[in-house]
Amino acid sequence: MKILFLDSNHSILHETLEKAGHTCDLNYHWSAKEIINQVHLYDGIVVRSKIKITKEIIDKAVKFKFIARAGAGMENIDVEYAESKGIKCLHTPEGNRDAVGEHALGMLLSLFNNLCRANKEVREGKWIREGNRGIELMGKTVGIIGYGNMGSAFAERLRGFGVKVLVYDKYKKCFGTDNVIETTLEHIFEEADVLSLHTPLTKETEYFINDSFINNFKKHIYIINTARGKCLNTTDLVKNINSGKVAGACLDVLEYEMVSFENLDSSNMPDAFQYLIKSDKVVLSPHIAGWTKESNEKIARVLAEKIINLNS
Repeated sequence: MKILFLDSNHSILHETLEKAGHTCDLNYHWSAKEIINQVHLYDGIVVRSKIKITKEIIDKAVKFKFIARAGAGMENIDVEYAESKGIKCLHTPEGNRDAVGEHALGMLLSLFNNLCRANKEVREGKWIREGNRGIELMGKTVGIIGYGNMGSAFAERLRGFGVKVLVYDKYKKCFGTDNVIETTLEHIFEEADVLSLHTPLTKETEYFINDSFINNFKKHIYIINTARGKCLNTTDLVKNINSGKVAGACLDVLEYEMVSFENLDSSNMPDAFQYLIKSDKVVLSPHIAGWTKESNEKIARVLAEKIINLNS
């Protein structure tokens, strides 16, 4: 097959495909016009998040057998339309699940132990112990929404911390284990101290966590979002941090991110964003939960295998 690469990836991906007899054209800087004019020459395409694969591109891609996303989310691909044309849509949540699970846990422990603030203070010559007294994860109840690769990886990382793990997944059943309790949203609302979101961004999950949702919880809660920024309404989050309903938040993703996730226009940000960057009740990172050296290689290996196995 002749395969078009529109985003850079670990070299293992194209090298493995070429060893398997495929031709890989690495055209990372093509304009939208060049893509439209040339895409008909290719049997498949590999993207990350920079390019949106629209109906217009799919209609021009008359030879496409597949569209491959080097990563987990598929919101930049019109999957339904592609599949209606007989095009396979591939992604690789298996490749960065471990990275996301570790990152979510790391952010939570950092928040609970005031590590960001304490680190800054010590570097400024301040030695404040009582003001940085933390809380323990032991004995808490963690609610997880979404039990795919990311949610299950986070649940695995919680083993050994002495927590109760409640999981709700609208589309999965019978996944409970000795360490994970399959349950309802209502049960999570009743018991959870921590909520971690692990869902894709769809019409159904856009602003899924909002003021109404948050106020269903019986306790004040901590919220982790390593999924997609627009799954959470930032203004509503800030409102509930101010009221005390949300005791803290760990956000690897923000609704203000650009399409490629690789930049964020901070020149004209709303008040909610300004609040987040000043609050020590919030731990922020720039969409890097799945962005490790190991995951970069794993994603490449997994995606290469899926492409090679298409015709098997």
